[in-house]
Amino acid sequence: MRTSARAEWDPLTDVMIHRPGIEMFFGLLEPYSFLYERAFSMDAAIYEHTTLEHALTEAGVRVHRLKRGAVQGAQDHPELVRRVRRSAVDLVKFEAPPDLLPRVRRAFRENVERLDPETLFNIFLLRPRVRLSEHPGERMILPRVELEVPLANLLYLRDQQALGPNGFILGNMSKPQRRGEPLLTGSILTWMGAKILGHVKPPGTFEGGDFLPAGEFALLGLGDRTNAEGVRQILRLDLGYPEVAVVHQPSHPLIPGDERDPMVNMHLDTYFNLAGDGIAVGLVPLLERARVDVYRRSSRGYQRTGTPTTLAKFLKEKEFSVVPLTTLEQLSYASNFLCLKDRKILAVDAERTSKPVLEGIARAARADPHRYGALYRQARKDLKLLQSEGSFFPHKPELYAEKVETIPLDLHELTGSYGGAHCMTCALNRTPRG
Repeated sequence: MRTSARAEWDPLTDVMIHRPGIEMFFGLLEPYSFLYERAFSMDAAIYEHTTLEHALTEAGVRVHRLKRGAVQGAQDHPELVRRVRRSAVDLVKFEAPPDLLPRVRRAFRENVERLDPETLFNIFLLRPRVRLSEHPGERMILPRVELEVPLANLLYLRDQQALGPNGFILGNMSKPQRRGEPLLTGSILTWMGAKILGHVKPPGTFEGGDFLPAGEFALLGLGDRTNAEGVRQILRLDLGYPEVAVVHQPSHPLIPGDERDPMVNMHLDTYFNLAGDGIAVGLVPLLERARVDVYRRSSRGYQRTGTPTTLAKFLKEKEFSVVPLTTLEQLSYASNFLCLKDRKILAVDAERTSKPVLEGIARAARADPHRYGALYRQARKDLKLLQSEGSFFPHKPELYAEKVETIPLDLHELTGSYGGAHCMTCALNRTPRG
């Protein structure tokens, strides 16, 4: 299939999603360690995910499910399945008494040939470890199964890779909880016939939420999730853009410099996004603090040029108008919308999401007023203003003035796992206009 994206506002024709399942249950047992923002109702979250899929389908986008892609790919590419089976043998760990262990490992190597694609998918998803202990009696072998960090964040299919005009860049996740994801998604994209432009390798890290294609240039975030080595590796690729703007993750002005929290704007798309050709959306104080280094393509690859600027100034030079967000809207995933085509977005209903978000900031401020007190006070002010004006994102006069059509989605439970509609979707193809 064709896999290309020149600009974030080109019409989205194909997208891949992952409906969360049992792996989310394990994430909810200890949300903080699994990188979730808060606890939430799994049943309601899965329902909200179905509404996301329905909205995409109603908008004319072909939706591909990750697991279905795995099953179909296994049917079409038996040679790749053999590689997956070998990886599964390495992935599943066994612990047993010395007289049992060789037999157990040998049996699994033999049995893996009989496992169906969905079972293999679940092995990569849940990453099991089997501990066996013997007891007196016939077949009195007690199995205990542990899971080596289930991929509880897999629903965020934006992050394992990024798509540009020349194909996919496969990432390397910054957090150890997520490092098993690109192997799974990259294999399935290969099975689907996607073009793979390159793969960021350790010690480089790169996550797709830090990449936004913008026609004649691309924006590439540098910070907590995408490091300098990851940026260097990406800039050695033939990205297909004359210019790349490397955006340094800014610290939040309402959080003291000695207590910065990169999670409040962990990816570029958590405080900035593109709603159309020449239309940006973002939290202006962060855009004004985000340093930008501009790289231009040459015969020797991308070379840094000029002096550093800010994201706000860079956008002005590119003649982009900016729809401003409040602090509360930014924290409520307002910028994490999905652009379906020029001036049409599928967005989180920030008003519904703001309630649990504000409750979370209040708890953080009570526990650490020095770090989060100012952030909480500003969010409270924003709530009163937005409620009095009835202007919660995406119901903003500035969007209406730009003739941006919006499809609001209630994702207030699902965003508890730390992301919105943009993070939850892997764009497979965008068809340029004309």
